[in-house]
Formats: sequence, C-alpha cells, structure tokens
Amino acid sequence: MTAPGVFYPEGVRTPEQRLRYYASRYPLVEVDSTYYAIPARAVSEHWVQRTPDDFLFDIKAYALLTGHPTEIVRMSKALKEALPATLRNAGRVYPKDLPSEFMDLVWTTFTDAIQPLVQAGKLGAVFLQYPKWFLPNRESAAQIEGARERLGSIPAAVEFRHRLWLSEKHRTRVFDLLRASAMSYVIVDAPPGMASSVPAIAEITNDQLAVFRFHGRRTETWEKPTNPVSERYRYLYDRSELAEWVPRIVDVAHSAAHTHVVMNNCYGNYGTTNADELTSMLTARDPASRPS
Repeated sequence: MTAPGVFYPEGVRTPEQRLRYYASRYPLVEVDSTYYAIPARAVSEHWVQRTPDDFLFDIKAYALLTGHPTEIVRMSKALKEALPATLRNAGRVYPKDLPSEFMDLVWTTFTDAIQPLVQAGKLGAVFLQYPKWFLPNRESAAQIEGARERLGSIPAAVEFRHRLWLSEKHRTRVFDLLRASAMSYVIVDAPPGMASSVPAIAEITNDQLAVFRFHGRRTETWEKPTNPVSERYRYLYDRSELAEWVPRIVDVAHSAAHTHVVMNNCYGNYGTTNADELTSMLTARDPASRPS
C-alpha cells in the first residue's frame, strides 16, 4: 500500500504524513500492528494528535490476549525481563505456557498503551479475534468474560474463527454471552466452506456498536501459512459481491448507534478501493447517513 502510486500521493512518505492523508479520506482505521506488538503509549498519543477529532481507531488485541502465540523478539524490554528465565530463548510463546502474573502484566501494558485513544474519545473498539482452535465450551466462555473484565468499560468486539460457534447448537448461547458481556459480534465476510468459516449472520449483540469485517474470499490461501501474510487477503471484491451486503449493512446501521465497516482484504489498494465502492453503494441506498 505504501509503494509509489498505489494509494498515497507523491510526497506522502513518513508515517505521520500517511496517517494524516488517510484520515483525510476515511473516518476509521483498523490497527493490526497491535496484534504483533504492544505499542508504546507515546505511539497512541501521536495517533491522537495526527487525526481529526472525530476519527476512530479499532485496535486489534495483542496476540497473547486471545490465545495466539507471539514472538518474544517483538516484546518490550519490560515484558522480556518479566518472562520466566526458562522461556526467554523460546522464540515464541503461547499464553497457556505463561504464569498468570505475566499475563496480568500483558493486559495492563496493553490497556495502558491505548489509554490516550480512550481518553480522547478516539477508540472505536478493541477487536478480540480468537483462533480457529478456540472452540465453544465453558472454558472459552470464561475467557471471553475474563476479557470483558480486563477491558473494563473499553468497547470490545469478538470475532470467531471456527464454524461451531455459530452452529445451530451453540448460536443462541453465544449471542447471549456477548450481549451479557456488552460485546459486539463481528459480522464477517470470508471464504466459505472451511472449519474456520462462520456463516454470514448479521447479528447485533451490542446496540452501541455493530461491526462488519471483510476478509476477501481467497479460498486457496485462507487456511494456509502465507509469506507475506497479506497474500491470504489478496482478494478484490467485485461490485456484485459488495452489493450482496448493502441491505444487511443498512438494516444493521438503523438498529445500532454506530456501525463500523472494515475492509481487511489488505493487499495493495484492494481494501481502499472496495471501501470507496461500498461507501458509494451505501450512500446511494441510504443518503441520510454516511457509513464508517
């Protein structure tokens, strides 16, 4: 996306210039870098300073907070020093292998890092994207409830990566769990027909915020390791595929206080191209409201 001529105009080269330009075009951004490493608090302060007052950031939760592994090399000095000595040369670690005291520190470090956004009213939500091995059971429900406690009043949205969560057997209880926790269910468009595929059900579990997240439909790479990761999302929606979603997005937007529509087909300018097309369709369908 940062390559010349792809999205940013000539002369827009630094991270500050890119963010200012992006924020002049769109009212919302999803930050995925926070999944790989917790940013310094000063980074969030810069995000606040470099964007308009009404601009919002949806922040993807740090990997360890949703059961994913993470690379030790990406940890801050404070987190590295707090690791048990036996794990410091492990390369990467899973949360199940870490002591509870360390996970307490991870949560407090993450929530402190995003506080400038919270205080400025620029945090849309924290996205909790759980892995495909995270299955519906009591332990998983307790983890979701625990995340709600850890985040306090910070808005949160939950995305599942296993179809069992939305099976007829579990669906009602899952949505009830999210409602009781005041968490938004992330409505996804993704490659269908796999274990990690969830049905495209437009359910509102938090009337303050509804979230749509478009991952593309590149079936051949969806469940495979790719290098770079963006290859998994290398999918440009055609207008007919986007049009399928327009009535559902409009209906949800009329029932929720806020609706975020995020394009995660993050390859080159695919996401921004589709965002512009979908915005045009939504505005034509419902001129009274400009979608995020």
